[in-house]
Amino acid sequence: MTWLLLAFLSAALLGFYDAFKKEALRENAVIPVLFLNTLFSSIIFLPFIILSGQTEILDNTIFHVASGGWEMHKYIVLKSLIVLSSWVLGYFGMKHLPLTIVGPINATRPVMVLVGALLVFGDHLNGWQWMGVLLAVMSFMMLSRSGKKEGIDFRHNHWIWMIVGAAVLGAISGLYDKYLMAPEGSGGVGLDRMMVQSWYNIYQCGMMLIMLAILWWPKHKQTTPFHWHWSIIGVSIFLSTADFVYFYSLSLPDAMISIVSMVRRGSVIVSFLFGAAFFHEKNLRAKAVDLALVLLGMIFLYIGSH
Repeated sequence: MTWLLLAFLSAALLGFYDAFKKEALRENAVIPVLFLNTLFSSIIFLPFIILSGQTEILDNTIFHVASGGWEMHKYIVLKSLIVLSSWVLGYFGMKHLPLTIVGPINATRPVMVLVGALLVFGDHLNGWQWMGVLLAVMSFMMLSRSGKKEGIDFRHNHWIWMIVGAAVLGAISGLYDKYLMAPEGSGGVGLDRMMVQSWYNIYQCGMMLIMLAILWWPKHKQTTPFHWHWSIIGVSIFLSTADFVYFYSLSLPDAMISIVSMVRRGSVIVSFLFGAAFFHEKNLRAKAVDLALVLLGMIFLYIGSH
């Protein structure tokens, strides 16, 4: 059951990632923070790329990064664009919204993936899965009511729509991952997981450098100033470690991806606790009920998948 313990560890690390991201963005410029996050993540994975390409040290280990030409990298570039678009929207939304609202919205991503699979792959939902979708919709409506008590109107607040957009793009990325990782014989691309995780960080860093130079730097004196905070490094470390632990857990014998994916959504509990304890956010009792509905929906989705 090592894989299950690693899934819980990955969930906890993701919760810390959200909390550190919130801290890093507090009264800070979004674009340079996001650029530094992609830079530090690239630095973490760059040694694996170099050692895999130039030596045999990492051969037959979980750290080995497979090599490939443009016919493979073009798929990773597209993934980078999807993920980075999700992150840009998510970072801006996270800066201006309570963590206890952002977390439950992000936790509905498995529902979006399921609906996407229904539309794209022609999957069919059973009664348990439809119940999970219904609970997720109910939780979103209740969360909207909780937000109004804090002056956040879900229908007219563009930060909320940014978080929703980030969640949708995240779900699209999940569906795209399914296509990238699936064997060629099953209609997929058959890419190596470590190759995807390593290189998409590199490509994102390049994209963010362009965005930093064109969009932020020319007007940086007229916009929110950037200031360094130690939590910026924490964001990259926790995200990279959480993703690596996730991929490693899936590589272990008997690991069940449906359980691992559901457990990872439990990260919202950790971020919710951070929002309550460290950021002193409001209206926690009502939001806790909303969160419980989301998690119950995830359990129904899991039951329906077996």
